[in-house]
Amino acid sequence: MSSQSGHFRSGRTAGSLRVGVTHAGSGLGSAIAAALSAEGHRVVGLDSRSGTSTDVQWRLTDLTSPQLVDALGDVDAVVHLAHGVALSRELAEDPDARRARMIREVQTLTVAAAAAGVRHLVVVTSAMVYGARPDNEVPLPEASPLRSSDAEGMVADLVDVEELLDKAREIHPGLRVTSVRPAALVGPGVDSIITRHFEAPRLLILKGSEPRWQFCHIDDLGSALVTVLDKQLGPVVAVGAEGSLSQEEVETVSGMRHVAVAPGAAHGAADRLHRLGVLPLPATDLAYVSNPWVIDPRQLRTNGWRAAHDNSAGLSALLDDVRGHHALMSRRVERKEAALGAAGAASAAVALIATAALVRRRRRRP
Repeated sequence: MSSQSGHFRSGRTAGSLRVGVTHAGSGLGSAIAAALSAEGHRVVGLDSRSGTSTDVQWRLTDLTSPQLVDALGDVDAVVHLAHGVALSRELAEDPDARRARMIREVQTLTVAAAAAGVRHLVVVTSAMVYGARPDNEVPLPEASPLRSSDAEGMVADLVDVEELLDKAREIHPGLRVTSVRPAALVGPGVDSIITRHFEAPRLLILKGSEPRWQFCHIDDLGSALVTVLDKQLGPVVAVGAEGSLSQEEVETVSGMRHVAVAPGAAHGAADRLHRLGVLPLPATDLAYVSNPWVIDPRQLRTNGWRAAHDNSAGLSALLDDVRGHHALMSRRVERKEAALGAAGAASAAVALIATAALVRRRRRRP
């Protein structure tokens, strides 16, 4: 059903909500829709094309169009997936165009939701917006300030989204606006800077850093969103498995070894290769595999929610899903390139430079 057909008549039954889910045709969107449907909520898929789920009522719409208000006429709540964890697709979009689209989607959604009488807008971003810093409290309280140092890249995009949500809370007091910030997402089809870290021949660590690893399975995100909607939680809700893993524990579970690099060498190499276009993400993203950004899901825990997957299980799910993929510093590479990087890597910087040399050599071939 098209959003151009006017307002929809409410079909809400007692104890259930009609929930619009944006980007519902994506892998993450499908998982969220399934979780909501399993709890008796009726899901409206808000996307540019229909997905495969038969439990979703599809309303094809442009999330940046003012006509979105028509598709929300009978919707009680909206879950907007700003954090899509589909890195290949997100990197294929021009960075400026991607940020502009993400901002327009949030702006349009907040105005349309308020105009249509939607009571609750839930936006999924990421706990990365807190920033990954060596002096971070472990775990970070939900109300912690956003201290990301990213000026570009997808984390910076999400920080802009969070700032818009703060404004929306002031402009639309009748609309409950909740930011949901999951830890590193894992599960079938998840592709992110964290999952690609585990596609490398060895795990990169920066000398002197003390990373802590926390995961959130997409099934747990789905059950958390059910709790957020049913209990009307907000304004900020953190989601993740309790506690965290040390680097040593990660290596024990994964069976992987690490390569330690001086921070200056790693950042310098990553920055140069990013400016050359070899690495898709800025050097500042190294912080998220070096410094802690562990969160405390206090609101959810207080309301009876518990993650079904602990951090070890989350890591195992990640490893199962990335099997067969090879990456160096978030850049997907062929198996032989990854092997060359591993063999020649006295440091991760050497591996990156070797990869860059291979890329340049291939570009020069007639």
